[in-house]
Amino acid sequence: MMGPMSDRRQGPPDLTVVAVPFYLGSMAAEYLWLRRQAGDRDPIAGDYERRDTIASLAMGVGSLVAPLIVPRLLRPFTPGRGRYGKVVIAAALGAVAVTTVADRVARRSDEARRADHAAPAPGQDTEPSGARRVASVGGVAAVVIGGMAVTTGWAAVTEPERLWRRRLLPALGSGPAAVALAVAGWDFIYYWNHRFDHESRYMWAMHVVHHSSEHYNFSTALRQPVADALGTTLPYGTLCLLGIAPELITTARGVNLLYQFWIHTETIGHLGAPEAVLNSPSHHRVHHGANRRYLDRNHGSILIVWDRLFGTFEPESAGEPVVYGLTKDISTYNPLRIATHEYAALARDVAATRGLWRRAGRLVRPPGWAPAGAAAEAAEVAA
Repeated sequence: MMGPMSDRRQGPPDLTVVAVPFYLGSMAAEYLWLRRQAGDRDPIAGDYERRDTIASLAMGVGSLVAPLIVPRLLRPFTPGRGRYGKVVIAAALGAVAVTTVADRVARRSDEARRADHAAPAPGQDTEPSGARRVASVGGVAAVVIGGMAVTTGWAAVTEPERLWRRRLLPALGSGPAAVALAVAGWDFIYYWNHRFDHESRYMWAMHVVHHSSEHYNFSTALRQPVADALGTTLPYGTLCLLGIAPELITTARGVNLLYQFWIHTETIGHLGAPEAVLNSPSHHRVHHGANRRYLDRNHGSILIVWDRLFGTFEPESAGEPVVYGLTKDISTYNPLRIATHEYAALARDVAATRGLWRRAGRLVRPPGWAPAGAAAEAAEVAA
């Protein structure tokens, strides 16, 4: 779910790649188990559906390939590092300026029309509508170009290797205690990043891929985002400042993500007492629920204690079965649409919103948030 670590030094192998045979073997075993039971029960969300499984596997492959390609494509446009970094910043500022001017022209024209109690004829291409179109296009351009500048720049300054050279504490070595601290530290940071994925729309646009399936089995674990480079996270490299080496962070990432694989199943029930501390299939089923009571709950990776401490824990209720998928399902198995549908919806909403700060709210506030009067604005922009 998170981006790759720096490749500047030879580190340990990526455990999530090494484990691919384990993933496939576990999926096969779960499929056979569910198929054996299928004749004695009604269909369940845990059952494998061919098109859904293929889509999840395709997204899993994409999540492995994208980090090898996208950072290289974006590197020339990275502020402070790439040859076109300054151009990107200038273009973003230019788009903001044009959009701001267009917003003001449209607003003044609207005020003048209201003062005259006049309305444009149907289909008439008036100056206000033209200004609004410029503001709509400029607003989307500012978000796209500015977002690229922010995300690439943030990734560059928070690289683990870079932070390792600036560490505040002595190196902790590579013993068991250091590994345990790395795993626990990665788990803590992951909780906040995963929570942020659900609470800010531009991050949700990246993360929604993982929640898009209406099924829930081991294949769902592999339905991973391909657009990590378009997000910003609390950097895992922060652990380097505390003396944890970059290669240990890579190991901690692998351990955490491997743990998360087995909790994507309906085949395993409650675990009892360990669930007070550890994340489990039951806890994570809640996380994937579209039920109102289950939304944005149980963000932990290995440990569920962070959710208990910070108020996001919700137990699975026998009286309310989990409904998987999105609150508004997209009803597609097309990997391209799965990966891009929320970005497209976000662009439409930004285009239909007036004002710099209101557009910024569309971007950074929670999914579903809309400024006051948004429906009327959208109708006017579309007119």
